[in-house]
Amino acid sequence: MNEEYHAPTLDSYIAKTQHEIRPTIVLAAFEGWNDAGSAATDAVRLLLESHEYEHLATVGEDDFYDYQFTRPKTRRTESGRVVEWPRTELFKIALPQAAADLLVVLGVEPTFKWQAFCSRIIKVAQEHNVHAVLSVGALLADVPHTRPVPTSLASDDARLQEHLKISASSYEGPTGIPSVLGVEFERYGIPSLSLWAQLSHYVAQSPSPRVQLAIIELLEEILPVSVRDQKLREDALAWKHGVDELAAADPDVAKYVEQLEQATDTSELPEASGESIAREFERYLRRRGKYRTDGPGSDYDI
Repeated sequence: MNEEYHAPTLDSYIAKTQHEIRPTIVLAAFEGWNDAGSAATDAVRLLLESHEYEHLATVGEDDFYDYQFTRPKTRRTESGRVVEWPRTELFKIALPQAAADLLVVLGVEPTFKWQAFCSRIIKVAQEHNVHAVLSVGALLADVPHTRPVPTSLASDDARLQEHLKISASSYEGPTGIPSVLGVEFERYGIPSLSLWAQLSHYVAQSPSPRVQLAIIELLEEILPVSVRDQKLREDALAWKHGVDELAAADPDVAKYVEQLEQATDTSELPEASGESIAREFERYLRRRGKYRTDGPGSDYDI
């Protein structure tokens, strides 16, 4: 009899410990250079809002931000006008059915004192028995919006590489706060990995529901979470149709998209293995079960 396939997850990487506090996994996303189309922060925010959570801390003193570069926002409330300052919030999601809880870091990339900024986050995370760190980002790339959103997982930690069947990133160059935060955690012996999704650069404005959805699906694959994303799937489909119409109305854009499609389709495809096929089949069954009550036409070609 064939054994049921279970894709490796970050949750299953966490070993049982005798620590008096349950282990946590840090999930971090920041507005700014690492958040094309706001896809990364929107995805993590949707995950947060899909669960009950506890607010732990705020990191957002004047020392970390240049307000002419990252301006505060003003809005009206029933009690009067308020100013919302750039800051980063830390939340905890309890997952009693899993091996670890989530510590969500969601905010704005700082302008100054990145190491001190990271130290503040690390201090809170250590108080909550952190075992691993997952940062989420989105970047602009030469990819067509008509093809599946390219996503990737990478880690410099050999144990995570072996457990999740991933490799290290080969990127070298300018970096953002998610990468810096991961390196700072690693200095304390806490392994980190990064999730990246690519957004077509000719539709860079936010929101970007299709890229957000791709991030959500990968987060659901490696974390013990489930996100109610029915509306997001509908928004992603509408977004794609809207971009299709805009591209079709401009011959130059249509030609460029066609060139990107050809480059994507003729690129070297990854070799199919039994494990990758099993993982894709498991993902298909999970999505089919999730939407089987929607009736005819519930499959989304996104």
